[in-house]
Amino acid sequence: MRVSLPLAVALSFVLAAAAHGAERNYVPLQQRLSVEQLKATGLDTLSPQQIQLLDQLLSQDQKAVVEETAKQVRSERRGLLDRQGPVEPVASQLKGEFRGWSSGTVLELENGQRWRVIEGSLFLGKPLPPPKVTIREGMMGGWYLEAEGQIPKAKVKRVE
Repeated sequence: MRVSLPLAVALSFVLAAAAHGAERNYVPLQQRLSVEQLKATGLDTLSPQQIQLLDQLLSQDQKAVVEETAKQVRSERRGLLDRQGPVEPVASQLKGEFRGWSSGTVLELENGQRWRVIEGSLFLGKPLPPPKVTIREGMMGGWYLEAEGQIPKAKVKRVE
């Protein structure tokens, strides 16, 4: 599929706005660009109907990009204080050899998140392969880590 220069320029405006967290309404191209910019990009050669259709498509694309970006940010921020809305559990696997935990232990997950144990302990006699873990929100905003195959849970706090 070949993308025309005017469309490529318009898409770059939308993607740049979305990348900067633009959650505002879409601004039509004719309000966004000067006459010289419209001429330089070739957008001045489009009919009013084509401009209107292009604006509709870009508006829809911007909305989709902003929604996807917001979803990704919410996912990355799970367990941190500034979250909003319902929270899904974190499912991942611990990194490295597993020997258990105690208060103060920082557990690193395969997804890159780090969690500090603030309550609870588990001591294993020998190291085990890294287990899968699930971290769920509990009452009063606490978070609890469960390691596959282990009974005690650890109360944890996300480390940035």
